[in-house]
Amino acid sequence: MKNAMTLVHALCEPGSIRSFDGAGWTNLISMARAESLIGTLAHQLKDLDVPADVRSVLDDEIDAHDMVKQKALWEAECARRALSSYDGKVVLMKGTAYVAAGLTAGMGRNIGDLDIMVARNDLKSVEDMLLEAGWEWVKPDPYDDQYYREHMHELPPLIHRERDSMIDVHHTTLPLTANPTPDAQGMLDDAVMLENGLYIMSPEDMLCHCAAHLMADGDLAGGLRNLWDMHCLLTEFSRQDPGIWEKLDSRAEHHQLGQAVRRSVWHAYDLYATDIPPLWQSGESVTSAFRRRLLARDGYGRETRKLTRQAFYIRSHWLRMPPLMLTKHLWTKWRKGGAGPS
Repeated sequence: MKNAMTLVHALCEPGSIRSFDGAGWTNLISMARAESLIGTLAHQLKDLDVPADVRSVLDDEIDAHDMVKQKALWEAECARRALSSYDGKVVLMKGTAYVAAGLTAGMGRNIGDLDIMVARNDLKSVEDMLLEAGWEWVKPDPYDDQYYREHMHELPPLIHRERDSMIDVHHTTLPLTANPTPDAQGMLDDAVMLENGLYIMSPEDMLCHCAAHLMADGDLAGGLRNLWDMHCLLTEFSRQDPGIWEKLDSRAEHHQLGQAVRRSVWHAYDLYATDIPPLWQSGESVTSAFRRRLLARDGYGRETRKLTRQAFYIRSHWLRMPPLMLTKHLWTKWRKGGAGPS
C-alpha cells in the first residue's frame, strides 16, 4: 500500500476489503489507527463477514468508541454544570457536537479535548467559572499565555485537576491573525439549542467550521478524518434539506470561507464520492498537492512524502499570521526551545 487510498476505499465501499489477506488487514488497520479513523472503519465494516481475528479487533474498537462517546458527553455535562450561571450560549464544537446531536459524523469518531465556543466579551467570566470548578492552565508560560490571549481563537488550554481532561474555550473559529475573519457572533446567534441547554452550530455554520478546520487552519494532519467529517455532514444535511447548498454557499461567503468550503466539498467528492450538485463539481486547481498530502501514509501507518508534509506545515503557519509576526513568533519560540501554539 503506497498511500492511504485503500483506507478511503474501505470507508466508502466496505465490500472492497473482501479479498484482503492477513497482510492486507494488518496494513488497513495500521493505517486507520494512524489516521484516527479506526473507530469509523469499525462501524463501516460492522455488518461485513470478516476473519474472526479482524472481527475481534473491530468489535473492540466499537466498544472503545462507546466509552469515548460517553466520556465526551460527560465532559460536556461537566462544563455545562460549571457554567450553569453563565447567561450566554455555550456551543459544542467538533466531535463532541457530532455525538451530542446524534449526527452520523460522530459514528466511531475519535474525540480528544472538549471544544466549546462562547462570546469573546465573556471569556473572563467563563474562564473564572472553569477555574473555580477545577480546571487549571496547561501552559503557564507567560509568552504562550499572552500569545493565546492576543492572537489566537481560543484561551490557552485548560486541564481538570481530577479528571485529567482538557477543554479548549474558543471565541471564534480561526486565529485572529488569519486572513479569513469568520463572523463568530453570527455563529453564536444562529446556534441551535440541545435538550440539555448546550448548543451546536447551525448546519451551514458547522460545515463552514469543518472546512475552516480542514483547509484554512493547519497542515492537513488528520486530514482524512476531517474530510470524512465533511463527507458525513454534507450527506446528512443535504438529505434533510436539499436547499442546504445555496445556504452553505451564502454562509461561506459571509464568513470569508468560500474557498475553504468549496475546496473541502470538492475533495470530499473526489476522495469519498460525496454526492454534491454539478455546480460544486468543478475541478480544484491544486488537486494534486492536496491529494498527495491527504493520502501521505503507507501500509505500516507511517507518514510519507516528507517534502509535501513540510510544505503544508509552512503553509499552515503562513495562513495563521503575517510574515513579520510569524518570523518574530518562530524566533521567540526557537530561543525558548518550544513549539508555538497550535
